[in-house]
Amino acid sequence: MEPVPDVVRHLIHYSCHLLVPFLIARLFWKEHWVQAGLIMLATMLIDVDHLLADPIFDPHRCSLGFHPLHTWWAAVVYVCLLAIPSWKWRAVAVGCLWHLATDGIDCLLGGHCLFCGFQ
Repeated sequence: MEPVPDVVRHLIHYSCHLLVPFLIARLFWKEHWVQAGLIMLATMLIDVDHLLADPIFDPHRCSLGFHPLHTWWAAVVYVCLLAIPSWKWRAVAVGCLWHLATDGIDCLLGGHCLFCGFQ
């Protein structure tokens, strides 16, 4: 896939990170949608693993499979969190999984092979 212009890519990426969690929260947790949206927004903290990389930020790097909290193993843990019978923990799980999906979309828009480095 040919990369899309950076402006479009970043607009889509950050909209998915900052706005879509509230739409998902509204869909699944009508009574607690604001709190659930904030919890899902807080799951962006999984990006702390970017601090382990050199360079910390590389606009041409796909984070899936490169950073420890962006691996298949981490995704399995996030899926397991869905089994906890608490809307808060499920919001954490959905937030982390949506974060990975958003980063996957960004990888595709950047012209990366989505599953080539996702180990």
